[in-house]
Amino acid sequence: MKEFKKYYIITAPPEDLYRALTTEITIRLWTGDLVEIDPQVGGEFSMWDGAIQGKFLEMEPYSKIVQQWYFGEQEEESIVTFKLHEHKKGTSLEVKHTNIPDEDYDDIVEGWNETYVASLIDFYEEEEEG
Repeated sequence: MKEFKKYYIITAPPEDLYRALTTEITIRLWTGDLVEIDPQVGGEFSMWDGAIQGKFLEMEPYSKIVQQWYFGEQEEESIVTFKLHEHKKGTSLEVKHTNIPDEDYDDIVEGWNETYVASLIDFYEEEEEG
């Protein structure tokens, strides 16, 4: 099992970014895909046509979201923690993903950098330009 942790700068205030990670209509906008989400502790979600599935473990409005991501028959839970910190350019988004199966690690890191967070960054940069 491996762990991934990285900070990203998103040009949106923490309140907006929190909503973008927990509100179905906003997630649909930045992913461009169907989403099923029950944004409450214990509520489940599915994004990118089921490529990412899990449930919410903790929700602290505008500052922290903890999710469990499902990876088949895995002994240890794969946990994703988002921490949102105010930043002069918007929000510093801390992503920590623990218990990533070794064989999935490279794909997961690529997914964080090139799809998940890249989609959020693009969404807010397009909004600024508009």
